[in-house]
Amino acid sequence: MEKNMFCFQCEQTAGGTGCTGCAGVCGKSAGAAGLQDELTGALIGLAQACQTGMPTAQTYTLILEGLFTTITNVNFDTVTIQAMTDKVHAEKARLSAGTTPDYDVQKIWNANEDIRSLKSLILFGLRGMAAYAYHALMLNKTDDEVSKFFVKGLAALGSEHTMDELLPIVMETGKANLACMAMLDAANTTAYGVPTPTAVPLTIEKGPFIVITGHDLKDLELLLKQTEGKGINIYTHGEMLPAHGYPLLKKYPHLKGNFGTAWQNQQKEFASIPAPVLFTTNCLMPPRSSYADRVFTTEVVSYPEISHIGDDKDFTPVIEKALALGGYTEDQHLTGINGGTTVMTGFSHGAVLSVADTVINAVKKGAISRFFLVGGCDGARPGRNYYTEFVQKAPSDSVILTLACGKYRFNDLDLGTIGGLPRIMDMGQCNDAYSAIKVAIALSEAFKCGVNDLPLTLVLSWYEQKAVCILLTLLYLGIQNIYLGPTLPAFVSPNVLNYLVEQFHIHPISTPEEDLKKILG
Repeated sequence: MEKNMFCFQCEQTAGGTGCTGCAGVCGKSAGAAGLQDELTGALIGLAQACQTGMPTAQTYTLILEGLFTTITNVNFDTVTIQAMTDKVHAEKARLSAGTTPDYDVQKIWNANEDIRSLKSLILFGLRGMAAYAYHALMLNKTDDEVSKFFVKGLAALGSEHTMDELLPIVMETGKANLACMAMLDAANTTAYGVPTPTAVPLTIEKGPFIVITGHDLKDLELLLKQTEGKGINIYTHGEMLPAHGYPLLKKYPHLKGNFGTAWQNQQKEFASIPAPVLFTTNCLMPPRSSYADRVFTTEVVSYPEISHIGDDKDFTPVIEKALALGGYTEDQHLTGINGGTTVMTGFSHGAVLSVADTVINAVKKGAISRFFLVGGCDGARPGRNYYTEFVQKAPSDSVILTLACGKYRFNDLDLGTIGGLPRIMDMGQCNDAYSAIKVAIALSEAFKCGVNDLPLTLVLSWYEQKAVCILLTLLYLGIQNIYLGPTLPAFVSPNVLNYLVEQFHIHPISTPEEDLKKILG
């Protein structure tokens, strides 16, 4: 009989307090949740062993894989979670001859609520950062300081600390994630070029096709190469949409467009498509029987009885499934949530800063009154229409920067242009918060003021752990007056929340009208 679980790492956690009982809101079983806790305890033990042993590149890779495995909506499979834990145990034994025990993660969940809150911020931040570091690693980019911080952060979780001792480590998590996002940005642009603004159609052409979702651009590149000349079109989904902006990916003529909207709609959107879906990273929901035979996973993503593509990255089973299903017999003219037939992407910091003079002049002349960064994770909780309404009600002389899958709430809206620039600029995936940071810093330098003095407001939606590490990065940079929703994290205690409000003036979202009134004064 499975033990009851406890998990409160995602925004939709049960009752706004924590998933308990036999299954989580995400569909994860208590057995899988318990094994992920054991894996986390093994990783903390491995980190402690690293402090006295001699970690190698393989050690750091295992830490990334293990942390990535525990992110919400990544791995639901007890077999593969146990296999990952066994690998961690083997590496820990190599480093410490078996003398370093696993850490009991229940000590974190059962700690004083403020200690639990701060350790949760560190742990969940590390999990999100591990995803970014892993994607960079797939493109042969690493950073010694980032790798060392994974060890430092994990080891701190297994040690006794006061609030005053943990708070600097929370901020250091944000600092490390800034370096990690910079590393991933360099990895992506070195491999695929600097993204450029690109209109992406939402039409699905007739004939065989494959939908690829997640965040891993390397997996997309491999799929594009393996499908060349086979008469199969490739469509992005979810966080893979920004791939269309990269020059070396755009060169593949069978990378056609984007299918569907954000991750939480997949069970409906995938139900009847005559094509396979490849999951490269998180955002997997339990596949329904109507399409489970068309779902494929790879990397650390895993679900019981779902076909998995291993380390050889041979996508032949996906390709064969696409050819067998045949796709649509006629073009399907799909639309976004608001009825749009195309979406724009590719407004990276490279693209935006290339027209910096135009932007700066528009601000100086009064054509642009304010910038809003409205981005983050999407989710199914009621109230997320706030972000659509906020964008629609934002002043007509404001620019909306966006990133991550939260943009699907409004990215097909036509809000027109200002000074030849579109009012909605999609900067990319969630890790491309780095692009927003680069643009903000460049604007502050141009106007000779601090970032907090710019006519810029961040309005963020969060769901899982990558949003946590981005928030910590923004706090590390001292960015204030962030509006956060749709709810505040269950793992943030009242005392920690008060600290964040006092130090950084974080605001829980209310209504678009009230928040715009406060922002615009």
